[in-house]
Amino acid sequence: MSILFDGLSLGAIYALIALGYTMVYGIAKMLNFAHGDIIMVGAYSVFVVMQRAKSPTDAFLNVACGLLLSLFICTLFGVVMEKLAYKPLRGVTPIAVLITAIGVSYLLQSLAQIFFGAKPHSVSLPTLGTVTVAGAKVSLSSIVTLVVGAVIMALLTWFVSKTTTGRAMQAVSEDRGAAQMMGINVNKIISVTFAIGSALAAFAGLFYLLQIPTAEPTLGSMPGIKAFTAAVIGGIGSIPGAMIGGVLLGVIEKICLSIPVIAPYTTAVEFSLLIIILLVRPIGILGKKRREKV
Repeated sequence: MSILFDGLSLGAIYALIALGYTMVYGIAKMLNFAHGDIIMVGAYSVFVVMQRAKSPTDAFLNVACGLLLSLFICTLFGVVMEKLAYKPLRGVTPIAVLITAIGVSYLLQSLAQIFFGAKPHSVSLPTLGTVTVAGAKVSLSSIVTLVVGAVIMALLTWFVSKTTTGRAMQAVSEDRGAAQMMGINVNKIISVTFAIGSALAAFAGLFYLLQIPTAEPTLGSMPGIKAFTAAVIGGIGSIPGAMIGGVLLGVIEKICLSIPVIAPYTTAVEFSLLIIILLVRPIGILGKKRREKV
């Protein structure tokens, strides 16, 4: 039971990161490989607040302040990154955008090394303890991650399907040219998409620190790659697909880590699942086939 809850909470983290990938791809038709490093930016934001907090006894208040700063910094970074690095590249070949994204990723990691050094920093987060569920001890942080992640995903689904901005995002995703002719500000919608994806990364950064309380410049690299894998498994461009892919990958990872014989090969198992999904269903579990106009 504890393995299942840990897997679901880890899956919620992957899903939050994967949502950033899949939203940007679905609307801007680009793969933002620097998205994983936004998680690192959020983690360092929490670290700064926890280091400089004047009242260490108010641990939960400090975490709340750290999350607010993380949301602000990550959202700002996401919007600025889109304006300066990606907006000038609209209409160019996908490989140019991909190379730029990789360059932005290394830039963020280098900036983190300049300001915080290359060594990992321990982040002093409050210990939430454990609770007993069905006779098994489950980390309370895993339950909090799972519940908050589920609420965020539900709110995002509602936002995209029910609000004016969400419908505009769907329109841009379907046909950018037609959306622009209908009066939709495509540049604004893409900026909003980057802002939302970066805010989700801020939550993912805090939840990741609850599991591994250490901030370092490469913190977002592997979670970012695994979240991208989850987005592809679920169907890149599909919000429900990103959720399913993230949860599936998180549960599989925790199950593999709990089996001593398989544990050293956990990453290989996860990427093998990606290969199998691509062979059986190249568009992903919930991916949709798109007809290209000639």
